[in-house]
Amino acid sequence: MSIFIRNSLFAAALLTTTALVPGISCATTQAQLDSFANTLGYKVSNDAGRTRIDITLPKSLPDSAWSLYFGSVSAIAKADSDQFDLTHINGDNFRLTPKPGVILTPSATYTIYYAGVARSEYQVLPNAYIVADGLAPRTIAATRTKFDPQSGLERLPFVTPIPYDATSLTPERAFALNATRQVTQAAPDFVILPTPLAAKHLEGKPLPLSGGIRIAKLEGGTMPDIKAALDASRLHLSNKGVPVDITIDGQGKAESYHLIARDGKIAITAADAAGAAYALTSLGQQAAYEHNRLKPLEISDAPRFGFRGLHIDLARNFHSKAFILATIDQMAEYKLNRLHLHLGDDEGWRLAIKPLPELTEIGSHRCHDLTEDKCLLPQLGAGPQGSPIVDGYLTRADYIEIVQIAAAHHIEVIPSFDMPGHSRAAVRSMEARYRRLMAEGKPEAANEFRLQDPDDKTVYSSIQHYNDNTLNICLPSTYHFIDTVIDEIQAMHREAGVPLKIYHIGADETAGAWTNSPACQTLIKEKGLTPEHMTPYFITQVSQMLGKKGIEPAGWSDGMGHVKPEEMPKVVQSNSWGGLFTGGVAEAYRQANRGWDVVMSTPEVLYFDMPYAPDPKERGMDWASRGTDLFKVFAFMPENLAANASLMTDLQARGQTVADTEPLESGRKITGMQGQLWSEGVRTDSIADYLIYPRTMALAERAWHIGSWEPAYVAGRAYHYGDGQIDYNGLLSDWQNFNDRLAPRLADMEAAGIAYRLPAPGARITGGVFEANLAYGDLAIQYRTAGGKWTAYRGPVAVNGTVETRSVAPNGKRFSRIVSVQ
Repeated sequence: MSIFIRNSLFAAALLTTTALVPGISCATTQAQLDSFANTLGYKVSNDAGRTRIDITLPKSLPDSAWSLYFGSVSAIAKADSDQFDLTHINGDNFRLTPKPGVILTPSATYTIYYAGVARSEYQVLPNAYIVADGLAPRTIAATRTKFDPQSGLERLPFVTPIPYDATSLTPERAFALNATRQVTQAAPDFVILPTPLAAKHLEGKPLPLSGGIRIAKLEGGTMPDIKAALDASRLHLSNKGVPVDITIDGQGKAESYHLIARDGKIAITAADAAGAAYALTSLGQQAAYEHNRLKPLEISDAPRFGFRGLHIDLARNFHSKAFILATIDQMAEYKLNRLHLHLGDDEGWRLAIKPLPELTEIGSHRCHDLTEDKCLLPQLGAGPQGSPIVDGYLTRADYIEIVQIAAAHHIEVIPSFDMPGHSRAAVRSMEARYRRLMAEGKPEAANEFRLQDPDDKTVYSSIQHYNDNTLNICLPSTYHFIDTVIDEIQAMHREAGVPLKIYHIGADETAGAWTNSPACQTLIKEKGLTPEHMTPYFITQVSQMLGKKGIEPAGWSDGMGHVKPEEMPKVVQSNSWGGLFTGGVAEAYRQANRGWDVVMSTPEVLYFDMPYAPDPKERGMDWASRGTDLFKVFAFMPENLAANASLMTDLQARGQTVADTEPLESGRKITGMQGQLWSEGVRTDSIADYLIYPRTMALAERAWHIGSWEPAYVAGRAYHYGDGQIDYNGLLSDWQNFNDRLAPRLADMEAAGIAYRLPAPGARITGGVFEANLAYGDLAIQYRTAGGKWTAYRGPVAVNGTVETRSVAPNGKRFSRIVSVQ
C-alpha cells in the first residue's frame, strides 16, 4: 500500500495568527482578505537539513484574526519559530498559533523551521490559503500552481529549487548510466509490444493492407469480441480488403493465439475472444511498422501471466472518466487485462452508492469546513474551495460505462475501497449522515450505517497521521455498510452485463485502533479474540461475505498474511507489496504456498508514483525507491524474486544479499503482476500520464513475456548485487530490442494525446566538447548555449560555457524538462 515516510514533506497545516496591531478592532472585509491573500509572500526551501517556510506580510494586514493553512505530510514534532507554536490537528493538518505577546509587523518576513527536508520539489503541496471568520477563504496567490509550457505539466513557483547532492542523478551521471546500457545491434524484424512468444517472417509477397481487411470468417465468436481491437489497430474494414479468417476454438492457454499471414490472406486461431483481439492488435502494430506492406509472417503467442494489471488511485486525487477510458485504450494496446480502481481512501470516496448519498456528497469533495458537515478537510493541496481537478466522483452511469468499455477491450475492472484502515472518507461521511439524521429525530436510521463506536476513547495515529480513519470492526453497522456497498457495486456490474469477479478489500490496518472501544472489548470476550486478531477477524468476515456472493476477495499482502487460510474462501488474491529487501520475497512465496493468487505489486519496482530518478526535479514520493526508471521495471524478475538483488540496490543504494528462505512449493507459482499509481501528489491527468508511461509498457513486457536472460527459479538460492548470476549481456540486448519496439509506440501515444514522460538527456562536457544521450526512445535531442536558439544535436560538438539540453517528442510539439551542464 501507499505510505508516507517521515522525510516526505508538505501537505495541509494550519497557521492561526492574530494580527496584533494596537488600536485595531474592526472586522476584516472580504476585499481586505482578498488583497491580503493576493499579496502575501510565501516561500518553501530546504535549509541545512530542515524545512524553511518564509512568510512575508504585505504592507496592509487584516483588521481582525486570520488563519493560514499550509502543511506537511510528514509528522512534525515541533516548529522552530520565535512567533508560532505548533499543534497537530489531524492527518495532513497542523496548526501554528502566535506565541503570547507576539506582534506581527507589516512587510516583515517570518521564518518557520521544522525537521526534515524534501528530496523533490514536487513533494510540496500547493494552495495554501487564508481564513477569517465570516468571510470566504482565499487561496494565497503565491502558492497556486503554474502551467509549464516546456513540459506541459504544473510547476510550483513558491518552492525554492533544490540543488543536486551526492545521491542525485546529475546529467553527467545520467550520461554515464545511459552509456552503460546501450548496445549496438541490428534493428528487430518485429516491433510488436509486448514481445510475442515466437515470431518469424515467411517467404512470399507482401500483403497490401493499405486497402484494409475484411473478416471473411469469424467462427466461435462475434464481432463485438474483436471490434475494439479492430478500431484501435488502424486496420480499417473494407469489402475489398485482405481476407481474415478468425477461429476461436477454446484450445491452448487462455488468451493465446496463432497468426499466419501469407498468400494474400490472414488466418488467426485463438483460444478465446481475448486471444483473437490480441492477434489483431499485434497485426496492427506490425503492419504500421511495415507501412501496410506486410511481409508474410507467423506468430505464436501466449501470456506469461493470466493477471496483468494496472492500479489507478482515484481516491487521494480524482482523475476524470476520460482519463480512465484513455487508460483502458492504452492497456488494451499492450495486452494488460486487469484495471484495479482504488475508489475509497482517507482523502476521498469516488463512486456513487445509491442508498448512501453522503459518501459522494461529503466524501468526494474537500473544502474549508472543519466540522466536515459539507465536505472533507482540504487535504493534499486541494485548497479552501476544493477543485474540480482533484475532487469528484464516478456516477453510477459512469462506472457502468467504464466496466462495459473495459470488457469490450477484454479488461476486467476490480473495484477497491480500502478497509478497515485508510477509510476516513467513509467514516466522516457516515458521521455527517449520523448528525443530520439525529437532528431530524431519526436515531435508528442515524445509527444504521455508523462506522465509529461513540464510546471509543482509543487514541491512535495512522501512518498518514490521522486519528479517525479506521472503521470500527466490532459494530454490526460496519458490516451492514460494507454489505450494502458490495451489493450496489455488484448490481452495477450486473446492469453492465459484466459480472463482478474480484473485489479488493484493502486489508490495511491501523496499529492500536479499537483498544478502548467498548464494542470491541465485548466482541473480544464473545469470540475469544485478542487485540492482535482483530484485523484478521475483519478480513475473514468480509472475505466470507464476498465468497457467499460468488466474488473472489483480494487484499494487500500485509493484512492478508495474518488470516487463517482454512477460514478463508478457496480462491483468494493477495497483492504482494512487501519490499524485496525487507522480507517481501518470503511473504510472497508464503502466500503462494497457501494456494492463493499472488500478484506481484512490489513497491521498489511497480509503484509508479515513485520518481523516475533521484533528481529534485522529478515528481514522486520516494519512501520505497529513490528512482524507478524504465530499465528497472523492464529488468524485474517476478517469478524469481530473490534474483532481483543481483541487479537492484536498496533504498540507500547499497547492495544486499537476498536469500530464498521460504521457497515455493512444487506446483505453486506467482500468478500475476500489477503496476500501481498512488495519487497523493498526482493532481492532474497529465501528471498521471507522465508517471504511468512509458513504465507501463515495461510492465506489460514483463507480465506477458519471459526474458531469455531471466534465470530459472532454484529453491533456496541466494543472490547479491553484481554477483554475475544474471546474463547481463543478454539483458542489455533484450533491453535494446525493447527500446526499438518502444519507439513507434511513443509516436502512437503522442497521436493519442498521452502526456508520457520524455526523458531528460544525459549530458556532459569534456575538453570543451558537449555530448548527450537518452535513457530510452528514438527521440531527437536539442541543445543551446547562453539562452540562444535551440539546435538539433547530431553528435559531439565543441561548445563554450553552459549548455542546456532537452529531448523532443516525435511531433516536435512537446519537450522534456531542460537540464544544463558546464
